[in-house]
Amino acid sequence: MITIYHNPRCSKSRGACELVNERITRSGEPVKIVEYLKDSPSVDDLKALHKMLGGSVRDMIRDNEAPYSDLGLADPALSDERLFEAVAAHPVLLQRPIVVRDGRAVIGRPPENVEALFA
Repeated sequence: MITIYHNPRCSKSRGACELVNERITRSGEPVKIVEYLKDSPSVDDLKALHKMLGGSVRDMIRDNEAPYSDLGLADPALSDERLFEAVAAHPVLLQRPIVVRDGRAVIGRPPENVEALFA
């Protein structure tokens, strides 16, 4: 199963979906599209994504969105838990798209990053 955390208004997210669609015609894998602005991931979902992505929690966060500055999320003293809670409450903060396959995940910015899941 391939899962795409998707924002249909984002060109990079649409590009990643197209790339996955090209690949699945070869692999036959089912694809689940999660429009995360409508169906917000929980804190537990975000923690699972973070584990698959690796890196810092901040790598998952869009720092150019209004809630980022409004909530003071640039403060380096904030815990990962607080960051997860902020993204769960304000899903616009989640990087997009995130593509998950076989227990691994990548942020599809640029969309070509998704290729790593099929290598």
